[in-house]
Amino acid sequence: MSYKGWRGIRRAFGTPSALTMLVLGFGSGLPFLLLASMTLSTRLRDVGLDLGSIGLISLASFFYLLKFLWAPLLDRHAFPLLAFLGRRRSWLLFSQLLVAVSLGALALMRPELGVAGLVTWVLVGSFAGATQDSVVDAYRIEVAPAEAQAALAATYTLGYRFGLILGGAGALYLAEFQGWPRAYLAMSALMLLPVAATLLCREPVAPESSVVRRIDFVGAFWQPFASYFANNGVALGLVLLVFVGCFKFPDQVIGVMAGPFYLDSGYTKADIATVAKLYGIWAGIAGAFAGGMAVAAFGIRRMLLVAAIGVALSNLAFLLMAEYPSQIWAFYAAITADNLFQGFAGVVLIAFMSSLTDRNFTATQFALLVSLANLPGKFAGGVSGFLVEATSYSVFFVLSALTVVPTLLLLAWLWRRIKEPGAPPLPAGS
Repeated sequence: MSYKGWRGIRRAFGTPSALTMLVLGFGSGLPFLLLASMTLSTRLRDVGLDLGSIGLISLASFFYLLKFLWAPLLDRHAFPLLAFLGRRRSWLLFSQLLVAVSLGALALMRPELGVAGLVTWVLVGSFAGATQDSVVDAYRIEVAPAEAQAALAATYTLGYRFGLILGGAGALYLAEFQGWPRAYLAMSALMLLPVAATLLCREPVAPESSVVRRIDFVGAFWQPFASYFANNGVALGLVLLVFVGCFKFPDQVIGVMAGPFYLDSGYTKADIATVAKLYGIWAGIAGAFAGGMAVAAFGIRRMLLVAAIGVALSNLAFLLMAEYPSQIWAFYAAITADNLFQGFAGVVLIAFMSSLTDRNFTATQFALLVSLANLPGKFAGGVSGFLVEATSYSVFFVLSALTVVPTLLLLAWLWRRIKEPGAPPLPAGS
């Protein structure tokens, strides 16, 4: 079945799985800020904890970075008590219910009186949230053909952003007027939406070979790696991994410096909230849907090129803010360019990484690819402040844009070796 052109866009976005991914994406996005980021740290500061303690408590959410470690178990087994739902839906329901319980328990915590209980439930909740993310990714890849993956990634991103809005701005508004316990209880109740979607959606059809069922416990951990290199070869496999690691580097390397740059450019916290956190989310959603439609219409290879160049050029848009500090139009222009291409590139990369996974080891291989796509930029972002202090923000943004060069060189080498989803296999040795 062809998924190219306008007909391809309608087929890709018209699948019932697209609506399912919207709700499952909401379930993945909702707990993230409540457990691992801004909302939790705001609550802790609001009740009087010092910044050092807040920073240490944030480490309790490290499970989000390590989800690939237990992903082989998600590929190999159904969750025992819910096995009748199937391998993917059983883990989905378990993780979603555990997230809801964790958020409800956090509502009852009094961090100003002691943080032991809070840290425990953040650990439990982040494990459950990371597990949910891994299973949702695996479910998306397995429930629809490769040609529809960009569309499902777009609807997933839309749901995820809605979850971020409610877990961020929504929880903060509730906390302001009703208090933190009621805010967290409301967020816990909202997890019933993805729970309902899990109960109503269909279980993906397991691969006919069911390789993962026949391997032993140790093999469940090394076989995903062996399968990846068996399918791609060692040389191509390594280049693909390096390419994935480099793809969003220009965007990720400026992430840590974005907030300080906004303040240093003369914008108020209210400006940042309005432009970056509200308007920017909608710009990101628009970019995600543009990416999904572009891949459905034109294929993934050309969109990888467009996305890579777009992410790099969007960094240069921040030069407007450096040149015209405190000008709100410059802020809107930079955030529009940055978030549009962030959303566009994110969907294109998800679709590309999905095409690289073996459906026998979907959760494991995709979790590894996601970690690889995020880690290089995160490490570089950690030292980006030193570069800004040694030069200037303007020089930093120019240098960050130039980091796209290795990505483009790798893409040039990969160009004829990248197989479009749904296309016949490449000849051996190509």
